[in-house]
Amino acid sequence: MKYEVVIGLETHVELSTRSKLFCSCGGHASPQAPNDCVCPACSGMPGMLPVANREAIELAIKAGLILNCKINRYTTFDRKSYFYPDLPGAYQITQWFNPICVDGQVEIKDRTIGIKQIHLEEDAGKLIHDEATGSTLVDYNRAGVPLIEIVSRPDFRSSAQVVEYLEWVKDNLRFAGVSECEEGAMRCDVNISVRPEGSEGFGVRSEIKNMSSFTEIRDVIEFEKVRHMDAILRHTEMLIQETRRWDPIKRRSFPMRSKETAADYRYFPDPNLMPILIDEAWIDRIRAGMQDSVDGKSAHYVDLGIAPDSASVLASDRALSALFDGVIARGASPKATAGWLLTECLGHARKTGSLPDIDPEKLAWIIKAVESGDLTRASGRTVLARLFEGDIDPESYCKAHALFAQSDESAILAAVQAAIAEDPSAVQSYLSGKTKALEALFGICMRSLKGNGSPARIRALLEQELAKKA
Repeated sequence: MKYEVVIGLETHVELSTRSKLFCSCGGHASPQAPNDCVCPACSGMPGMLPVANREAIELAIKAGLILNCKINRYTTFDRKSYFYPDLPGAYQITQWFNPICVDGQVEIKDRTIGIKQIHLEEDAGKLIHDEATGSTLVDYNRAGVPLIEIVSRPDFRSSAQVVEYLEWVKDNLRFAGVSECEEGAMRCDVNISVRPEGSEGFGVRSEIKNMSSFTEIRDVIEFEKVRHMDAILRHTEMLIQETRRWDPIKRRSFPMRSKETAADYRYFPDPNLMPILIDEAWIDRIRAGMQDSVDGKSAHYVDLGIAPDSASVLASDRALSALFDGVIARGASPKATAGWLLTECLGHARKTGSLPDIDPEKLAWIIKAVESGDLTRASGRTVLARLFEGDIDPESYCKAHALFAQSDESAILAAVQAAIAEDPSAVQSYLSGKTKALEALFGICMRSLKGNGSPARIRALLEQELAKKA
């Protein structure tokens, strides 16, 4: 008998809001110290009343539109009760009875993934275990931070499909400004079971909590698949419905607790929060303010002549996409612009950890100057590196540092004639049909001109002088 793995995901995404979900505390994205972004409301003090964050609601609606969901016109908040030190009120405000978005779907390469619902909820605090003292500290900076939980249908059949889906969700939510989806801001609970292939029922389910690395999500699925198969076929253990954790050092999962049910959490409507009514006009305003999707942007870039892989990289980063659009709008070639962004700009970003804030007008000037031959590629890189360091005027900088390409015809011709005299073997190779030999002569010319000759004029004059020797 053949078996198949069945996987569903609960993906928690931190929303890019200026304040928390039910209070005005800000600064939680970059706190300076533990518990410095906390007020009586988000620390669970008695008598404090929550007020829903409109920005968080609109970002949740935007996420629903991206994932092709139906937006519920009537949505409510509910209390999920459980006792844990990182939950100061002993309950979490979430959405159980009337989630904000339902019945969506995402198309990945070879499968349609159903989205059961998207609901809003507040995050819990963070526990910090001090092994030296045997104590546990609690940081409530994260408590009350707005999350959406994207609950998929159990439609995945492999770890590759899961990772492809998560990358799609990450790229599209980042592009739309819903979330930065950085490490810790996008976490998954992976639900996995194994059943006979073609069966309609489900096997015993394990839930692995708080996975944030796509690589580790792939690893935990592969581990659990083998564990479940061994239990079924070799009777290595008795499977029970449970919550497990992944140990990245030992490369295996371990039981945490038996799996809770909805009854364990005693859900009931939050009496302090009124229902939210979402009309069509509100949804239309949000939809009108949304940028094109990642897939739409990528297709547009392919139409401009960009290779599909490069177009996908450009489209998947909102800042990179905006810079690309700004540069080509100022007359730079799309292909040349893509090359500069994906090599020079992203290379700088890898070193510093962030994409530099560049004026598209200035980057367009550099790219067009290189394309026209006014700057060599090396000089263009020099100016761009200086632009990364501080705001300069590229044209003035090139004049001040003599970076413009040598355009004196007589000086270039002299360098060409000297190169031909210096390397007769390259000349003979070129004349015998080995056109790559021209690059050796070109290199000699550039060295003679100290890297500052016009590449187009050097090549033209080389070909002209070599033709005389044919």
